[in-house]
Amino acid sequence: MLDVRNGKLLSDQAILIVGDKIAEIGPAAEISKRAPATATRIHLPGLTLLPGMIDCHAHVLGNLEDLSATGQLRMSSAQLALWGYHNLQIWLEHGFTTLRDAAEADLSYAQFALRDSIQMGLIRGPRMVSAGNYISVTGGHGDADVLSVDNALPRRPNLTDSVADVGPAVRHDIKYGADWIKLIATGGISDPISDFNVQEMSEEQMREAVTVAHRAHKKVMAHAEGADGIKAAVRAGVDSIEHGTMLDEEGAALMAKNGTWLVPTVSVFQRYTQIGSESGLDPVALEKSRTIIRYLSAAFQNALKYKVKIAFGLDDEPRFLPRELPAMVGEGLKPMEALQAATANAAELLGMSDQIGTLEKGKFADIIAVSGDPTKDIGVMSKVLFVMKGGEVIKQPK
Repeated sequence: MLDVRNGKLLSDQAILIVGDKIAEIGPAAEISKRAPATATRIHLPGLTLLPGMIDCHAHVLGNLEDLSATGQLRMSSAQLALWGYHNLQIWLEHGFTTLRDAAEADLSYAQFALRDSIQMGLIRGPRMVSAGNYISVTGGHGDADVLSVDNALPRRPNLTDSVADVGPAVRHDIKYGADWIKLIATGGISDPISDFNVQEMSEEQMREAVTVAHRAHKKVMAHAEGADGIKAAVRAGVDSIEHGTMLDEEGAALMAKNGTWLVPTVSVFQRYTQIGSESGLDPVALEKSRTIIRYLSAAFQNALKYKVKIAFGLDDEPRFLPRELPAMVGEGLKPMEALQAATANAAELLGMSDQIGTLEKGKFADIIAVSGDPTKDIGVMSKVLFVMKGGEVIKQPK
């Protein structure tokens, strides 16, 4: 069993589960003696147990392989939710028992319906915390209207072009159930209209969003790629920076000082450089992906140099989940540090360290197993053989 908090492998261990929680952990012989005779026994010889993993940057709705700018606009909220249910099963299959939805374009918030249905036991899926819509400026990375001026969509409630606009947009998300608020601090890659190097929301707007959200006991994440937007978002008090692809030393030092988390989503940028128009990405977006990748490694090194807190996030179709841990190791994390980013660190970012992220008494019985030692070979995490979420077996070795 891997103790991710201390980075130690413990041999010949057993876990006693009562209901959905871990009741005891310890040497197999001792735990076996104390277990009730009626207990179901699951033997996983030769495998390494870890806590269920946590994806802090997921988008669950819709067909995630359709990267076109109008993909979600062509689906009803109901269809987006059905795709979401399908996608969530893939997260579970890969050993991710918790995720944070990093906002959706759906004005009806189908992600909240999925989150709540999982919590009520109506459907199976990772436990979820979720942002609402992308709070953005008109024409920014979070503006879903990419149509011509004579075909423009009605103005959406997530668009904010002044400080006065921000509070109502944040409150709209909170009213309908948002756990997190997602701000668009800079342009991005996947849309055809924004520039990733340009700061979009002003620092004053973002500070107002943080004030309103924190007063409601909600945390704030910021999509931020360009260096200026990253620093403005950190100064405004956001809790996490998503991507941080052009993070410079000044920004990394500021993040470390403020305790701001980084969710770097490394592998999605690497993958986008290898795909073509068949993905649905606009030619402008394809060109942007080939440009920004030049900055990624230096940004990651700046984060490591200043000891910025890092949590796992994919930002991609979940079948690509096995790529992110090796990508993080390839950019400089040790295997154990990458595993911590996907477990204990991610739980801390989500404010759920008392429930998930480590295998400890009293926490949810979210347990996965792999063959081999992931602290030496992170590649073994690409094939999760056993998955349990909250005491329910999702996947068994074949």
